[in-house]
Amino acid sequence: MPNVKGTRDLLPSESVIWARVEETARRVFSLYGYGEIRTPVLEHTELFVRTVGESTDIVGKEMYTFEDRKGRSLTLRPESTAAVARAFVDHRLGEQPLPVKLFYMGPHFRYERPQKGRYREFHQIGAELLGDPGPASDAEVIRMLVGFLEELGFEDLTVLLHTVGDQETREAYRAALVEFFAPLAEQLSSESRKRLERNPLRILDTKDSAERELLIDAPKLEDSLSAGSREHFAGVRSALDRLGVKYRVDPGLVRGLDYYTLTVFEIVSEGLGAQNAIVGGGRYDRLLADLGGPDLPAIGFAIGLDRLVESLPAAFRDRCTQAPAVRLIAIDPVPKLAAMELGEELRARGVAAVVDFGNDRMKAALKRAHRSGARYVLLLGEDELAKNAVTCRDLNAGEQSLVPRSEIVGLLHNRLRNQIKGQIKGQIEGQIEGQPAGQPGRQRGEGEA
Repeated sequence: MPNVKGTRDLLPSESVIWARVEETARRVFSLYGYGEIRTPVLEHTELFVRTVGESTDIVGKEMYTFEDRKGRSLTLRPESTAAVARAFVDHRLGEQPLPVKLFYMGPHFRYERPQKGRYREFHQIGAELLGDPGPASDAEVIRMLVGFLEELGFEDLTVLLHTVGDQETREAYRAALVEFFAPLAEQLSSESRKRLERNPLRILDTKDSAERELLIDAPKLEDSLSAGSREHFAGVRSALDRLGVKYRVDPGLVRGLDYYTLTVFEIVSEGLGAQNAIVGGGRYDRLLADLGGPDLPAIGFAIGLDRLVESLPAAFRDRCTQAPAVRLIAIDPVPKLAAMELGEELRARGVAAVVDFGNDRMKAALKRAHRSGARYVLLLGEDELAKNAVTCRDLNAGEQSLVPRSEIVGLLHNRLRNQIKGQIKGQIEGQIEGQPAGQPGRQRGEGEA
């Protein structure tokens, strides 16, 4: 029986890469003071209707919604910002020292046409900073995100930056769009006519070529920006320049969810083709209050993990390996229990080891060892047992030696530990090389207008 359309199985060769990406996210985010939060996959439907917006495609077309046995409407989460905000309010996290920094990772669900990097069950990594209204927080979130992507080896990143303004701005801009599009309503699609009534800003997201032509002469958001919105955006840009983050202001960038205010951003990678956005995010200063919580500002982002993994640089993928370092082969008539016993001793010292349980010839067993990616093969035969020793074959170096049984565990432990230390040292030296003194991370140019 095949898997459900829009879902997929992650086999070990791929899931090990996912795990390494998630480990990198946990490490980088924790350096900035973020803690992990895990919210339920199921939420009350009303949560997303209230926060994401009833006029959005997510709520109107894409959510997996059903009634439980008591007639309550439940939804598989299509995104997590609303869920994190709900948990923040429920658990009174606003009473902690502010800002509160949270990150999450896990599956989400939307009913949409599956395509490359896009699935109906998809995964996201995201973070939310709650409780600080300043532009410096916006800049730090973006800087952390760029640093995380660089840790994964990305070099072709572009930060797109814009502001959608505060409530005063949005109301003024909404009125300007309605005034502009009302006489042109007959030229709009049925979907855009609905948006004109409910949320005209969503028309800016249209993919219709004829409507894109109309947008050329449409009012510009910049003309409706309040003084406070302009000041906040200038502060974000100044902070990004100070942190050395290269960005480009994109007046066409609008986030599709209703709760966004002020700063919005995307980070794109040219390697992804037409669907090149890796991550999107922005500020949402009214969401917590809308959920009945404290009137606190917040900013966050979400990364599409499926698309991110598919576009990872080859160098990062090559470092993700799950092959056990040691493979043990018992040569008949030596009992395999002897190999199993040695395997347990190796694992107790932190050395990954697999016992070959095959009953075929030595040649076939060695072929399996080579294909498995193991670094060392340990051979146990009659000669080895008679000498209380083990034949250790280094598959990388093409060398082998007879090692006393009492020494083999310590020998392999030390060799593999030194190998890992050497790899880490090489990575650190590669990151440091070419950096100016006192400058963390790769040096970047000034922000571009």
